[in-house]
Amino acid sequence: MDHWHFDNRFTRLLPADPEDENYRRQVFQACYSRVKPIRVSSPALVAYAPEVAELLNLTESDCRTEAFKEVFSGNRLLHGMDPHATCYGGHQFGSWAGQLGDGRAINLGELINDAGESWMLQLKGAGPTPYSRNADGLAVLRSSVREFLCSEAMFHLGVPTTRALSLLLTGDQVMRDMFYDGRPALEPGAIVCRVAPSFTRFGSLQLFSARKDVDTLQALLDHTISHDFPHLGEPDRDCYLQWFEEVCQSTARLMVHWMRVGFVHGVMNTDNMSVLGLTIDYGPYGWLEGFDPDWTPNTTDREMRRYSFGRQPAIAGWNLARLGDAMIPLLGDAQPLQLALDRYKVSYQSGWQHMMASKLGLKSFVEQTDMALLEELQSILRLTETDMTIFYRKLAKLDISIDSDRAQNAEIIQPLLDAYYMPEELEGETLQQISNWLRRYIKRLQLDGCSNEERKALMNRSNPKYVLRNYLAQVAIDKAEGGDYSEIHQLYALLKHPYDEQPEFEAYAAKRPDWARARAGCSMLSCSS
Repeated sequence: MDHWHFDNRFTRLLPADPEDENYRRQVFQACYSRVKPIRVSSPALVAYAPEVAELLNLTESDCRTEAFKEVFSGNRLLHGMDPHATCYGGHQFGSWAGQLGDGRAINLGELINDAGESWMLQLKGAGPTPYSRNADGLAVLRSSVREFLCSEAMFHLGVPTTRALSLLLTGDQVMRDMFYDGRPALEPGAIVCRVAPSFTRFGSLQLFSARKDVDTLQALLDHTISHDFPHLGEPDRDCYLQWFEEVCQSTARLMVHWMRVGFVHGVMNTDNMSVLGLTIDYGPYGWLEGFDPDWTPNTTDREMRRYSFGRQPAIAGWNLARLGDAMIPLLGDAQPLQLALDRYKVSYQSGWQHMMASKLGLKSFVEQTDMALLEELQSILRLTETDMTIFYRKLAKLDISIDSDRAQNAEIIQPLLDAYYMPEELEGETLQQISNWLRRYIKRLQLDGCSNEERKALMNRSNPKYVLRNYLAQVAIDKAEGGDYSEIHQLYALLKHPYDEQPEFEAYAAKRPDWARARAGCSMLSCSS
């Protein structure tokens, strides 16, 4: 690590906060404030990601050294690091919140690896910054476990995401009111090192536009294009429009992936949206178990359900519109931005249709027949509580060579029984509707002419067998808080191969157990971390 090369273009080329003192304040005409991580008492390594380490030219033996613990707990800064917190704003739950910024994230610097790639290293939970408002800038073990595991799980699912290098305990206790009910308690503190080409958010541009600080707005956008979108050429008005178009398209692709695997972000504020089309900021996220488009994992969103599973694509479009608003001072005309937003909707719809065709094992999406099939599928998945991940995985085992018109309902639905939380409800009209859909689906597959094995292989590439179910993460957290990190390591190994059968891990593909239905951390979560 002592030989690492830090380029630090962000802090080298963009305007800095002139104030060096680390106290909470409004920061103007600056993209960041320099700030150092606090010193922790006893850093201890819980887990690291060898693949991310390799991106940074670290060996596995490097990750087990004392130096690694010191650096990625924030206790030691390497030569060339330029620690800082970035300044940004955002819309939170639909309302403009003004300045937000990195309240508990400190960027160590931009590392250039041996392949010439630029990676920003960021510590989450390393102490207060000028943007911490009334908070302490720290993080606890439970949220850090979830962030570490989900960052890497999403990557291996093929979903664009920030990565996680390491998870360390600090040796210090952190006070948190987990349920916001006036009963705070001490929890073990932890730090995750997050890694991405850039952590620039929609809200990064929004703040300067809202403040009518056009110079800083343009400087940040020009830098973002030059650093992360160099193929667009020299920044100018046409380039800005091309950039916005790319952001719209990458966001559409991201939403298709979230809907494919059943991921619910939980806090889709504009400050939690990456201009690179990455999943960013793993807070109270969740995985759809019983299929319910209205489900959200966030207790703060319990009433509005603004960020529920089914609303995510539309919310992403709303957030893109707010990013477009922020660019108007540089363009003077909203019309071309609106055209890009219109194309977002078209791209998402087309992407969703083709994604669903792959989930169903169809060679291609045929609108004349398949749109009705998909619409009816959304309905039958809600007739009784149906586990989304298991349903699609088991659907691949359907025998499409049968004569579906002659087969009994019980025979047709038999391969799917493991997907239902209350199989006793599979009777009468409910059973008939599901069976009728399965008959139509089988006939549609027969038109494609694929064999059972060809279709199964196609479906199993789109439909994961293993996802980071909330209860699995909570079991790992419970053990970790007792000093046992084995379940974190087990889940990390399992989730590196989410599409493989892995028969030794079959229990991890099961439905959510009854004990987890309403337990904190397994059903809904707060933003407290």
